[in-house]
Amino acid sequence: MSIPKETQPRYCDRIVRNPQICGGQPVFKGTRVTLRTVLASLADGDSVEVILREFPSLKPEDVRAAIAFAAASAEEDLPAPAIPYIP
Repeated sequence: MSIPKETQPRYCDRIVRNPQICGGQPVFKGTRVTLRTVLASLADGDSVEVILREFPSLKPEDVRAAIAFAAASAEEDLPAPAIPYIP
């Protein structure tokens, strides 16, 4: 079942999986740059500008899609912190 376009997360049109490309790992549409590679670069402290320079096939929207994907994943996987009660 497909998700209606208007309710899809923002990264769905930028990040794709194809078993014929990079072994089915998530990649940025039209490239062989994996999502994992961009997330690792961000985690290492690389700026968007550095990532775009290292991977010229990417666009700024691709890096934003990687961040949106990570945020959505964290939202699903991490329990929401309790709101502290202050009397």
